[in-house]
Amino acid sequence: MTTMTLAGAINAGLRAAMERDSKVLLMGEDIGPLGGVFRVTDGLWKDFGGERVMDTPLAESGIVGTAIGMSMRGYRPVVEIQFDGFIFPAFDQITTSLAKMHYRSRGAITLPVVIRVPFAGGIGAVEHHSESPEALFAHTAGLRIVSPATPQDGFDMIQQAIASPDPVMFFEPKARYWDKGEVDTDRVAAQLSSEGGASSATDEMAHARVAREGSDVTIVAYGPTVRLALQAAALLDGEGASVEVIDLRTISPLDTETVVRSARKTGRVIVVHEAPSAFGTGAEIASRVTEEAFFHLHAPVLRVGGFHAPYPGSKLEHDYLPNLDRVLDAVDRVLMH
Repeated sequence: MTTMTLAGAINAGLRAAMERDSKVLLMGEDIGPLGGVFRVTDGLWKDFGGERVMDTPLAESGIVGTAIGMSMRGYRPVVEIQFDGFIFPAFDQITTSLAKMHYRSRGAITLPVVIRVPFAGGIGAVEHHSESPEALFAHTAGLRIVSPATPQDGFDMIQQAIASPDPVMFFEPKARYWDKGEVDTDRVAAQLSSEGGASSATDEMAHARVAREGSDVTIVAYGPTVRLALQAAALLDGEGASVEVIDLRTISPLDTETVVRSARKTGRVIVVHEAPSAFGTGAEIASRVTEEAFFHLHAPVLRVGGFHAPYPGSKLEHDYLPNLDRVLDAVDRVLMH
């Protein structure tokens, strides 16, 4: 076991994937000698060269379009979108071409492209640097949408995403880049080297994780809000409430089975994410839980998320984002039933 930050774990995972397969290459703005804005690709340009770690022009549509073409020629491009809000110039390439080519070709073409997106807030950034657009892509069939919350998942899931034959949107919670945790660097390598390794890796990546066992309330979170959910659960322990925390890990395809199993056990469900609550991932989870566990519920499924408004300036972001008080208030409300 090795202690790593989330950023360091993703870096190590990229390095391992590049060492394993010479067809894996990185593309993005300032990811070369600089190592990226958040230094997630630090050292990779030096060790693998400019033909595999490529600085690109400031043209997201062109970056993704080039990656699509390269994947059709047998490469496995990993694209970095420098900040979440910069992804929209590439939205058409992602949702019209990348997501649909496999279906359009009746399975003849696969596009193993990974798009890394530092997303969400909490770092005091300026406009278009703290958005959470994951639901926009989850609505599009043909894309896998994942978000690691721990260094272990950062290390494992970036390699699993690269090994997957499907296009993967890899949403990295930028405010958690410096969180540290223990990482087993051998487990995923053994998985990928086994028979059916790519299929096994893709399947494992799609499963949610029970981050904490509990019996009274289920809090469902992913990416940046998993730590918040665990903080709330730890605090409520002292008040006699047992909270189970589910880390989704993958938003699409959604691991409904794990969430519904927990809902049937606790009878109360809260979904926490930084994206606006309206029309978001929480709404989808609430709908599925209501459909499949209605007679086990003691209270309505609640959502704690951002407001249905543009992401504010940095001085106001902590009033916009879910916080401990809002999560605890939601727990109080469901426990009243």
